[in-house]
Parts: sequence; C-alpha cells; structure tokens
Amino acid sequence: MLYLIGRGLFRIIFAVCFRLQAFGRENVPAEGAVVLCCNHISLWDPPLLGSPLERKVHFMAKAELFDIPILGSAIAKVGAFPVKRGGVSKESIRLAIQLLRDGKMMGVFPEGSRSNAGGMGKKGAASLALKAGAAVVPVAIVGHYKLFRKMKIVYGKPMDLSAYTSGSSEDLELATEAIMNEIRSLHASYSKD
Repeated sequence: MLYLIGRGLFRIIFAVCFRLQAFGRENVPAEGAVVLCCNHISLWDPPLLGSPLERKVHFMAKAELFDIPILGSAIAKVGAFPVKRGGVSKESIRLAIQLLRDGKMMGVFPEGSRSNAGGMGKKGAASLALKAGAAVVPVAIVGHYKLFRKMKIVYGKPMDLSAYTSGSSEDLELATEAIMNEIRSLHASYSKD
C-alpha cells in the first residue's frame, strides 16, 4: 500500500516539477524476472525509474539509510533492502537472486554511483540477471532534474544476453559493456530534442 501511495505521489512530483515524459513502458515485461539497468545521475533516480511503471521495483540501498528513523522503515516497506558500503554482501546477492527467481523486478544502476555517471559499468547487474535468468531492460534517464525543465525516461527493449551465459569474468564484462552501450544509445537518441 505504501508503495502505491509513494508511486502516485512521485508521479505527480515528476510530472509537475520536471515535466517527465516516459517512453517505451510497453518494453517492460508485465510479469517474470526483470532487471532494469539504468544510468545514475541523482538520488531521485530510484523513484523516477519505478514511478511510471505498474509493477513494483525492488532496489538495493546503502545500509546506512536503514538506520535513519522513519526513512529506514519506509524504504524497507517499499521494496528496498540493505547493502553494506564497500561491496555487495553474499546475503544481498542471494536476496536479489531470490527476488528475481520469484518473478520480481529489480532496478540496478550499473555505474554504481552518481560520481561514475557515464563511466564503466560494474558487472553486478549482468551477473544477477544471468544467474536468475532475468530479462534485462536498459533504461536511460535524460535530463538534469532542473525545476520545470523537461526530463525523459526511456525503457528500451529487453536485451538478448544468451551469448554471455558461461558466467566467466570475460563474459560478464562483455555483457556489462553491451548493457552500458544500449543505455548510452537510448540516452543519445532521446537527447536530441
């Protein structure tokens, strides 16, 4: 219930404050395991990624956020789970894989942090998707969260990662680069106007 209320509230905020336009929502599978792989530019990105969609999106979030009164409880109720700083724990990975195997949808930012925006992707998103047999949907956020300036979010078509199923480090790097290239391509295509 809290997720539905939050999603409705964020839809209004993004529509009014950032004139958000969402493209390609039909590319997101209506059911089954999905990993949304998105560029990362702001703390606003997680609610922006999930608010245009009808399905609930689960996220990994910094463990410190769960120690903040009210916020920690709220983000847990809307589908976030903690990750310790300095690396993703085995427990977090197991939970993420289980969520996907249960047919849920996860939002992942392969760049890892906002300071790495536009940089190399990290292999975790590809690894999760391949281990859980999840569809990978590339997503691009276009814009800069400036009040009353138009922003876009673009959901690309699910990617075929079947060429990278060996799980080797090299395959994960290639799959990650393919995902990042698709995100960059979406961003470039929708940045033109």
